[in-house]
Amino acid sequence: MSVPQTHDDAVTLAHAVADGLRPGAAQRDRDGAAVIPYDALATLDASGLLAITVPVADGGPGLGPRTLAEVTRILAAADPAVAQVPQGHFLLVDVLALHGSPEARKRLFAEVLAGRRFGNALAERGGAHAQDLRTRITGGRLDGVKYYTTGALTSAWIAVSALDEDGRLVLALVPRDAPGVHVDTDWDVIGQRATISGTATFTGVEVEPALRVDYAAAWAVPQQLGARAQLVHTAIETGIAGAALADAREYLRTKARPSTEAVRAGAAGAADDPHVRHRYGRLVTRVRAAEALLDSSARTLERVGLVPVDAESAAHGSLTVAAAKAFASEIAVEAGSELFALCGTSATAAKYALDRHWRNARTHSVHDPVDWKYHHIAAFELADVLPPSHGQL
Repeated sequence: MSVPQTHDDAVTLAHAVADGLRPGAAQRDRDGAAVIPYDALATLDASGLLAITVPVADGGPGLGPRTLAEVTRILAAADPAVAQVPQGHFLLVDVLALHGSPEARKRLFAEVLAGRRFGNALAERGGAHAQDLRTRITGGRLDGVKYYTTGALTSAWIAVSALDEDGRLVLALVPRDAPGVHVDTDWDVIGQRATISGTATFTGVEVEPALRVDYAAAWAVPQQLGARAQLVHTAIETGIAGAALADAREYLRTKARPSTEAVRAGAAGAADDPHVRHRYGRLVTRVRAAEALLDSSARTLERVGLVPVDAESAAHGSLTVAAAKAFASEIAVEAGSELFALCGTSATAAKYALDRHWRNARTHSVHDPVDWKYHHIAAFELADVLPPSHGQL
């Protein structure tokens, strides 16, 4: 497997992979968890794109946030569910780069460079703090139940958050096919259906000591792990917005008919309707603004670095991404809805599957609350309050 070594090579490859994903995206959305998208994910895994952020010291190209953001945006415009599957994977690459033991880095980065993907098992129900975790490691064995396990079903490895024997938050890296690991397909939602982010159950799973990572340490210092994870989410929303805009443009140019009022006003086609042009112009401007914010925030993270020099630098990176993520989330939902106002009733026909843009945007946009991003931005601007250090900032 060849891993792209430069930004331009990675972007070119992402476009090629996206071209292969795009024709089947609507059907994968219809199928949901009933048909696991093995072929699409195998193509992504084998592309080399999942290794672009592996550090140079560990044999990778060490490409940064700008490349990661653009690659994700391109893939998400073709199929945002497939693009979301490796979101946790890229977070785990960053965590290993900073906190993995030499043995863990050697073994697991070799896996990534060979096209083997990490899935995540971080979320639980019933608590918002680390001390609330029910997943535990006792005597070297992992037991617990996780939800929203994006990518775990088809991964080679799963990163599981747990409390160890001393009650400290750790990540346990376990093989997907290890005895005691069961990942379900109980993923029944309105959008991002092909992520199949179901329930994972771990029963007496052996955890190698070398494959534990001190996850508490990751959040105890100024960091950009959360910002880089949020950057990927921002790119997914931006990609959805761009896809909805592109489909609206294509439909207006080739299928939509002008309204009766537009014909009376002299419009020869739907795209000649002055109100359509106004609304489309407004929408394209807002989508391009989201794309610009994504690129700007990625460049900020490039400057700040994965290990910021101080808390203020970390805050600058986190809040810049927070602004881009909040805006992109709103614009993706808007674009998915505005598409129908522009294109008319005929565009709602199930055969076109244009509703998937809104459903995907709406589902993904509530991954974490936009209102809290605006809150933290304002708190910093108005009262110099640094944002919290966690995975959603």
